[in-house]
Amino acid sequence: MSATRPSTIETAIERCRPADKTPVTLDAAALPSGRDDLRDLQAELAAKEYVPAEVTVDACFDADCSFATQDEADRIREYIRTASFLGAGTVTVEFDTVADESKVRPSLAALKERARREGVTLELDGPLAL
Repeated sequence: MSATRPSTIETAIERCRPADKTPVTLDAAALPSGRDDLRDLQAELAAKEYVPAEVTVDACFDADCSFATQDEADRIREYIRTASFLGAGTVTVEFDTVADESKVRPSLAALKERARREGVTLELDGPLAL
């Protein structure tokens, strides 16, 4: 018998019980913007026995402009908050091109940290790996 206690994660996983719910991926463009509308969405998902697992965001970093990069990062940050509010575990940011990696990389790193603090995993589906 071990004298060490299992970690909190191990204890939580150990006590998992299967739920008969369907995980769904939500497209960020289709999400409502107001909190009341998001609550309505939560209720509707629950009524249909859906669990929001992921939010996907189409992003655009093809402008070589710090302001445009910041605007896009701010938009993604709102979806991170929305995903956290809905209970989704992952936000996937999809993008094809990056005009200036030196402008985008710090923004993506900040978004990853924000997601971590919100209890969400940020995944990047694009040319930059962090």
